[in-house]
Amino acid sequence: MPEVFPINIENIEAFVYVIHCGSFNKAADALYLSQPSVTARIKSLEHELDCKLFDRQGKQVQITEDGKRFLPYAQQLLLIYQKGKLHINQKKSLPNEFRIGCTVSVSNYIIPDLLPRLKQKFPNTHYKFVTSTTDEIVGKVLSKEVDIGFVRNVNHPSLQSIKFYEDPIRLYVYEEHPFLQNENITIKEIAEQPLVFFECGSLDWLRIHRVFETLDIPPNIQIQTDNSEMAKKLVIQKAGIGFLPNLCAQQEIREGKLYPIRVPGTEGIYLQTNVISHHGEHTEFLESIIEINKSLAHEKQSLSVK
Repeated sequence: MPEVFPINIENIEAFVYVIHCGSFNKAADALYLSQPSVTARIKSLEHELDCKLFDRQGKQVQITEDGKRFLPYAQQLLLIYQKGKLHINQKKSLPNEFRIGCTVSVSNYIIPDLLPRLKQKFPNTHYKFVTSTTDEIVGKVLSKEVDIGFVRNVNHPSLQSIKFYEDPIRLYVYEEHPFLQNENITIKEIAEQPLVFFECGSLDWLRIHRVFETLDIPPNIQIQTDNSEMAKKLVIQKAGIGFLPNLCAQQEIREGKLYPIRVPGTEGIYLQTNVISHHGEHTEFLESIIEINKSLAHEKQSLSVK
C-alpha cells in the first residue's frame, strides 16, 4: 500500500510561485523566504507526489510533463485555500457595530422585517440606523459615517449600487369609494377627484404627472406632501384618493382600509431602492441582506397565492 502524505499547502504554494515567477530566487522573494527554503519545499512536494516537477539546468528551471499535469490542481487547491482563509478572516473582522443609512420608507417598511433575520445571521453585531434623504445617505456612505445605505436608484463612481427592491406605485382609494364599483376608470375621472398627492422627489413621479398631460384641465390636487404616511392616512380618512408606493399600503390593504385601483398608463411605474457601499467592502453583509430580501419576497408571494 503506498504511503499517504498529508497535503502541505506551503509546498503547493511554492510550486505555483516558482512557475509564476519563473525562478526559485524570484519565488523566494515573492514569498519572503530564502531560496534554499523554496528548494526544500519543492523537493518535499516531489517526494509526496513521487515525481519530478522541474528539470534544473544551472539557474534555469523547466517544468516537467508531470509538473504540467499537476499545475491546474495545485492552482485550484491554492485558490480554495485562499478563499477559505479570506472567509474566516472576514468572520473574525465583522464589526461590533454596523451602521446603516436608509430612507424613511425603508426605515418604516423594510427594516422591521429584515433586521430580525440579519441579527440571526450575525448575532454578535449591534446595529445603528440613520434615517435621511437619498442624497444625504450617499454623502454619509462616501465619508464612511455609515457602512451601507438604502437609497433611491442612484449611481456614483466611488460606490457600488445593487438593486434591492422595486416598489410599484398604484392609485389607492378608501373603503366604499365609488371607483370600487367601476372596473373601467378613466384618467379624466381620476383627475376630477380630490387628490392627495405624495411625491418623494424621484424621477418616477414625473411619469405619474405625465398620465394627466393629455387632459384639458389639471388634476384636482388638493393636498401635496412628501410624507407617505401622512398621504396614506389622509386617504384612509377620505380626504382624497392618491398614488402611493405599494410597500407603505400593504397592512391597510389586508385590513380593508385601502384598495388599489388599476389605472391605464401607470403599470410598470415603481420606485427602485438600491443598497450602496464602497467597492469590495461589507460583502458578507450585502450578500446576506440580498439573500434575506429574496427569501422574504418569496414568503410574501406564497402567502398572497394562498
